[in-house]
Amino acid sequence: MERPDIDWDDTDGFTNGTVGPTGRRVFFIQARRGDAIVSLKLEKQQMAGLAEFLERMLADLPPASHPSLQPDDDPVAGVLVFEAPEEADWVIGSLGVTYQQSTDRLVLIAEELIRDEDLKPAQARFPLQRAQVVSFIESARILVAAGRPPCSWCGAPLEPEAGGWCPCAN
Repeated sequence: MERPDIDWDDTDGFTNGTVGPTGRRVFFIQARRGDAIVSLKLEKQQMAGLAEFLERMLADLPPASHPSLQPDDDPVAGVLVFEAPEEADWVIGSLGVTYQQSTDRLVLIAEELIRDEDLKPAQARFPLQRAQVVSFIESARILVAAGRPPCSWCGAPLEPEAGGWCPCAN
């Protein structure tokens, strides 16, 4: 079943979060516009890569004090508190980011991962304020770092059920 595209002119709130225990977490990005909340599932590596890319992109933008840019009245107004969804609206296959200079928004473009090549993947377009992007980056770093600790010998993530033991320790 094809899903409708999401093409917002602005995003009221944006965040990320996880559901589930360490080692089995499911990663999400979540956006809100009015009463609509969209929860999209993505991989841990996608979240980490997106945060890195957004940080580099922010560093390359013109300063927010540039005369052509209107600063936001309340820089934390667009930061959303993550609400664990019952299920994802859909799973992200690919991500892209562009900058909309006229509104000083970084636009996150997500495309659905589909298994049936006959279907057109859904797309979501979320214009984000700088404060929303900064909050996402900080939260993504915390979420990614909160994973399973690595084995001191091989670097593989340790399984919680194994009591922190790794087969390479034999």
